[in-house]
Amino acid sequence: MDARLTDTRLDATRLESLLESAKLLSSSLKLEDQLRHLLRTVMGRLLIMRAAVALKEGDELKIALSRGVSGLPAGAVFDATQALTLGLDSIHTIGDEAGPLGILALGKPARGALEPGEVDFLEALLSLAAASIANARAHSDVIKSNRALDQKIQELRALLDLVRGLAATIDADEVAQMLMLTLSGRWAVRKHGMLTWKENQPPIARAKGIEVQELETWRGLLDESGNTVEANGFLLFPLRSGETICGMVALGPRPANLAYSPSDLDFCTGLIAQASVALDNAWHFRDTLYRQQLEKELTLAASIQQDLFPKSLPDLRQSDIWARNRQARQVGGDYYDVLPIGPSGRDNPHLLCVADISGKGISASLLMANIQATLRALLSSHPALIDLAARTNDLLYASTPGNKYSTAIFVRYDPVSGKCEYVNGGHSDGILLRASGEVEMLTTTGLPIGLFPKREYEVVEFDIHPGDVLMLYSDGVTDACTVDDLEFGVERAVECVRRTVHLPASEILDHVFQSIDEFAAGAPQFDDITVMVLKRTD
Repeated sequence: MDARLTDTRLDATRLESLLESAKLLSSSLKLEDQLRHLLRTVMGRLLIMRAAVALKEGDELKIALSRGVSGLPAGAVFDATQALTLGLDSIHTIGDEAGPLGILALGKPARGALEPGEVDFLEALLSLAAASIANARAHSDVIKSNRALDQKIQELRALLDLVRGLAATIDADEVAQMLMLTLSGRWAVRKHGMLTWKENQPPIARAKGIEVQELETWRGLLDESGNTVEANGFLLFPLRSGETICGMVALGPRPANLAYSPSDLDFCTGLIAQASVALDNAWHFRDTLYRQQLEKELTLAASIQQDLFPKSLPDLRQSDIWARNRQARQVGGDYYDVLPIGPSGRDNPHLLCVADISGKGISASLLMANIQATLRALLSSHPALIDLAARTNDLLYASTPGNKYSTAIFVRYDPVSGKCEYVNGGHSDGILLRASGEVEMLTTTGLPIGLFPKREYEVVEFDIHPGDVLMLYSDGVTDACTVDDLEFGVERAVECVRRTVHLPASEILDHVFQSIDEFAAGAPQFDDITVMVLKRTD
């Protein structure tokens, strides 16, 4: 047969094979399918038993697919020396020499060296393959980008859903529940937990697949800078309130031991940051509600307490009586009253009372109401002063906690005769300034009221004459301080009465309060101030 006819037939066969390869290469955009077809075509057409394809990844060539060669796993860096020892002694470029996509390494053909026509066929095939491989890699990059974009869209949707949910609640427990459901659902995590320790707020403790006590032991592992920490297979994310760490979220391993990617950690950190803000808002709202409720209770208590003070003092024979209370807070702990002993009337005996109740606020107002009700109930039966003090003490002790008591001074005053007797239960000394200028002090005769049961009190008698002034007061008078903690004291209180003894009781009272204010010179008032002034008239 003519050699020219044989070459033509062979050229036609190679051309037909190239066309078939082109169809197969363009029929799929999967890189693995194209590489598999490339090796199959080359090895079958050229009768080669060993072959490998390495593709360019960055600055390195990495094995993409190999056949008939052991020791060249996919992903390994291509080493020409190693390839030569494995029988791959022919290397051909895929694509442009200046910027190749990769190389094709071949072993020796079974029938010897490649003929010129086979070399031409191989180069033509690799040229076709280069375009297909480039398209497949571009397609793969697009798919990866789409997947990454889809993941970002899902993350944004999850974040948006969480933010909407957080904005719709003001309950800290609901915030915690939404956060943990979002995190555990996002990565199908079966073990997770959350713990908070915000000051003045009830703690939140949620755990699944792990004990809360174990979460407690991990508190010391948190990074103050806010970085994620790994402990015992869990990722620990801090919850922050301002600059302070107030809790943590623990996420266990993902199914099949899949790793958390950097984007996963960023997404998780973003969710927890949003939840931290929502928790802060919920806690702040709870504090606001608490303060508003407390303010309402204090306003109510202050209103009740004001109703307990007498609207006006009784008009008694030969008596000029004035009293005033100035509270240091909205609800104070001082009490004063002038109560009839038996039937009321300007000639009948009355009880003068000034008390200083332990504590402040609502509890003090309740104890004040208790004292008033007790005194009114007992006075209706005309008890002797010693019995009044003892029975009031026992009743208060039985009806109040052990840390609640009251100092008090009780004066039984007969407006007709001017005869008096008093009991001082741990209270500030009363001041009796005679018209002559002589001072007598109504000192303590027993323990505070309601402090211990079954107490006896000493009763001391005295007379008050025309021109004499009796002042009963709480320790807010003598304890009033300057900014340098200098106290007003008893001596200044006595001097206030002495300078104004010739004035009506109302002006004596005004002078006492004015003197205290001038002495304090703007220093804050820390205790209630109560003063009662009785001046015996002609």
